[in-house]
Amino acid sequence: MSHLPPPPSRRTVLGAVAASAALPVLGSAVASAAPAKPSAESRAPLAGGGDLGPNVIVFDPSTPGIQAKLDEIFKKQETAQFGTGRYALLFKPGTYHGLNAQLGFYTSIAGLGLSPDNTTINGDVTVDAGWFDGNATQNFWRSAENLALVPVNGTNRWAVAQAAPFRRMHVRGGLNLAPAGYGWASGGYIADSRIDGSVGPYSQQQWYTRDSSVGGWANAVWNMVFSGVEGAPAQSFPNPPYTTLNTTPVSREKPFLYLDGAEYKVFLPEKRTNARGTSWGSGTPRGTSVPLSQFYVAKPGVSAATINAALSQGLHLLLTPGIYHLDAPIRVNRAGTVVLGLGYATLVPDGGVTALKVADVGGVRLAGFLIDAGPVNSPVLLEVGPQGASADHSADPITVQDVFVRIGGAGAGKATTSMVINARHTIVDHTWVWRADHGTGVGWETNRADYGIVVNGDDVLATGLFVEHFNKYDVQWNGQRGRTIFFQNEKAYDAPNQAAIQNGSVRGYAAYKVANSVTSHEGWGLGSYCYYNVDPTIRQDHGFAAPNTAGVKFHDLLVVSLGGNGQYEHVINNIGAATSGTSTVPSTVVSYP
Repeated sequence: MSHLPPPPSRRTVLGAVAASAALPVLGSAVASAAPAKPSAESRAPLAGGGDLGPNVIVFDPSTPGIQAKLDEIFKKQETAQFGTGRYALLFKPGTYHGLNAQLGFYTSIAGLGLSPDNTTINGDVTVDAGWFDGNATQNFWRSAENLALVPVNGTNRWAVAQAAPFRRMHVRGGLNLAPAGYGWASGGYIADSRIDGSVGPYSQQQWYTRDSSVGGWANAVWNMVFSGVEGAPAQSFPNPPYTTLNTTPVSREKPFLYLDGAEYKVFLPEKRTNARGTSWGSGTPRGTSVPLSQFYVAKPGVSAATINAALSQGLHLLLTPGIYHLDAPIRVNRAGTVVLGLGYATLVPDGGVTALKVADVGGVRLAGFLIDAGPVNSPVLLEVGPQGASADHSADPITVQDVFVRIGGAGAGKATTSMVINARHTIVDHTWVWRADHGTGVGWETNRADYGIVVNGDDVLATGLFVEHFNKYDVQWNGQRGRTIFFQNEKAYDAPNQAAIQNGSVRGYAAYKVANSVTSHEGWGLGSYCYYNVDPTIRQDHGFAAPNTAGVKFHDLLVVSLGGNGQYEHVINNIGAATSGTSTVPSTVVSYP
């Protein structure tokens, strides 16, 4: 997503379209054990637990100067889109009054109770777009989790774009997803949350809400998808463009840090099938707890060798906020291992290595971190299961949640494939995999990245898939019985000419390609947009490509040409009308085949 004017950008085009559719003790936390320091070759066992570092800031209701501290961090992070600051703001259970926590880049806010209602802020957790002249399309990389809010004026503002999850929140009022002035917005994701009042997306082009409860939903622009949401609008795509599933087939909420008395623990919610509504609304959530003493608490500067030694000891991994350079992959080989990041902890693979590799083992949970490609090309940035993985993980799947990938933007970066899913039954629950279109180190070959996500494993489920701007296929799905609920895509803006994206006899690589060998696949609420601003004469044969067989089914597809910068000839294969002119009107297919 995104770009900076002038000249008029894809964001400008989107904003005009969307607006027309709109309705007028401060310090670090300390757990039970001291951090371990890496030792020499014959290292002693590493200790679990420890201090969470200077960028995890913990408040309780008696802490003086809370608002001043929130404002200080926001001032640092408001415009720091590609900066190095990383922060987690954690609130102990209790009630807080008169706060407005404005969230900038790489800032996470969360309650430390077992339920959102254990931590109540009489006030707001705000994301707005004053820093970008009312344009919210670059409000990336920030999150809110596990809090109850009583908004000052009755409605909380959460005007975000990609990689900005709103999880496990209870809003005792309404939720406004647009910036002040109803400017441009392109988000977003809500899960396991309850909004007592109505949600007003206004100018938001697309949104996915999962396993939640809403008091109402005001409008839609291009693509609004709901699964397992009490109070969701009825299925009506394409007019209005609501895609509504009564339940989510399989879900397991993201792990989260909480306080049990004075002890930090990580809660691991249990798997739900045919889920609907929140996991916490009827009392104590179901799942298990792991004390922080069973986690290696990593700090920036630690080596991959030390992290892997801790994992091989049987410890889980907690990544405190910061940037971690890796000269070798982090290797997750033990079933049930948790890798949890705080404050957008960021892994940077050096020398072309893969940042993280998961063995063919069940129950692994990866959550809450960013992988930023390094300047030497990595064949793969995240590998979930080795090539040829075949074990049945249906009882205890691997989950990948709020794990974001970036190639370029913060500096030169390259990766042939961002994320490869080889393990069966993996759940990818909310990801943004982004080849940067703005920032530094950006260009058709400068931040070359051919594939966003490649799925080789069978029975993989994706809920909330955002993948953008790859040089070839954004998503290539080779496994059987795959399912995707909600997909948002933009093709690479910067293709220099038609020849650069020629795919044999096909003009352009599909945003979402299901292999010809696949006999069973299903998707709901998928959209692809093109904005070929370098060469607006480019033609893309289709946004989606799939075998024509009864077992491969799609529901509610759309393609959009943004301001006529490039055009789609069809929606899926040779089906669906072409986009035309500069009017930025979606072309839709309700059912395929």
